[in-house]
Amino acid sequence: MEKFQPRYFTPREVAAHARPGDLWVSYLGRVYDLSPLVRQHKGDVLLRPILEAAGKDVSHWFNPKTRDIQTHVDPLTGCVKYYTPQGRFIHIPPQLPRSDWANDFGLPWWKDSKYEVGILASKTRRIRIINTLTLQEHVLEVCAEESMWEILRRYLPRNTHAASYTWKYKGVNLDMDKTLEQNKIPDEDAEFYRLNLDADLYTPGILLYFNDDLTEF
Repeated sequence: MEKFQPRYFTPREVAAHARPGDLWVSYLGRVYDLSPLVRQHKGDVLLRPILEAAGKDVSHWFNPKTRDIQTHVDPLTGCVKYYTPQGRFIHIPPQLPRSDWANDFGLPWWKDSKYEVGILASKTRRIRIINTLTLQEHVLEVCAEESMWEILRRYLPRNTHAASYTWKYKGVNLDMDKTLEQNKIPDEDAEFYRLNLDADLYTPGILLYFNDDLTEF
């Protein structure tokens, strides 16, 4: 089966990459794989803040308007400098000029698109997928922005023939090019919150009906 690279990632998926050899972070709505950066600078003390942020969202490091690191007026020099209360990290210049500071690295890592792997979901949803042929049921956490095709691909490890089924919600065939919301599968988390109820008490169910073929991805 061909490996599927999703466009969207949940915070839980980002958090799964929290080791020095497999290190992801998210910021400003995007997801980044910084593993190559960590390998390149292995042993450098300036990696510490990045290693501590492994698997986390670091949007607070950035100015959302400029998409650059936050700045402040340095009390020692009176100049505008990058603001890194978590500690200076790779590609952040030292507070004062130093002869050992090499600034010939090109783009700083946070401006280099080669590290970007996808988009951080603005909202995640839980859905039940019920196979009416086998009566198996699985609960998936998916990204609200994903189309049904993308959700199908998330489900493939549980059922390699998922594309051989008609997907329905309340008896209506789902448009696989549309999202859950566009298919009139409402996100009722806000209503549950308003009623002070646990949103996990209700998880919408999608029914799969076998089409008598064996399509695989």
